[in-house]
Amino acid sequence: MLVVLLMSGLLNFALIRYAAELPFLKQRVLSIQQSQLLENESYMRDNLNAMAQRLGQMQAQLLRLDTLGERLAKLAGFKPQDFQFNELPGRGGVQSSVPNRDASLGDLTKMVDLLTRQVDDRGDKLSALESLFTIDSAKKKLIPTMLPVIGGVYNSNFGWRIDPFNGQHSLHEGIDFAGSPGTPILAAAGGVVVYAEYHAGYGNMVEIDHGNDLITRYAHCLKLNVKVGDMVLRGAKIAEMGSSGRSTGTHLHFEVRQRGVSVNPAQFLQLPG
Repeated sequence: MLVVLLMSGLLNFALIRYAAELPFLKQRVLSIQQSQLLENESYMRDNLNAMAQRLGQMQAQLLRLDTLGERLAKLAGFKPQDFQFNELPGRGGVQSSVPNRDASLGDLTKMVDLLTRQVDDRGDKLSALESLFTIDSAKKKLIPTMLPVIGGVYNSNFGWRIDPFNGQHSLHEGIDFAGSPGTPILAAAGGVVVYAEYHAGYGNMVEIDHGNDLITRYAHCLKLNVKVGDMVLRGAKIAEMGSSGRSTGTHLHFEVRQRGVSVNPAQFLQLPG
């Protein structure tokens, strides 16, 4: 009987003590739960901030790619309205019968990482393509495709003809452009002036080296506006039309020589008619 009473007393004491400590236990559990929630919120907030920063970087990269794409479209000869780089591409499809699932934070992080790598890769490739276009465009500026006289009226073609001085059948190695004395003569392409003085046959003549064994000659000039060593751009005024040298009247004799041999300038120039 004594043992029973003792056990009962101990049980009552434990219950009383538990009841007394219960509020403190509840408070401690709540404190631990709140601490875990704060840690989880902090973790989520840090991850969301990092993801927002990554997305901001991707937006800036996409803006750069849009600008680069527009430049490439212009270099390729397309109109800006042919490619709407700032609009979303059309997408769609029927809804799948497979149940949808919510994307986790880990899934979103992997997707952002993948998109970042893809955007970087596309940017590198587009930059390389732009460099190729730029180099190609620069090369085209060194090919004599521009008429050396505004208006481009010509009166004698490249090829065999009757020589106006001796009446013999001779090869005319260029194209003659008609005009009045002082008419501006323009560089058909960019290059370096390698000859700018009087020649017994050509008269006052300018010779421009465009690289790749390609040279243009501008003969019978009245006045020369450049000297040897000058760098000239496509369309720059290099001389004035005259009738110096072996000439019957005011005109420009224009030649294109490739690897030291005269070729028909019409292969390069877009002649009227």
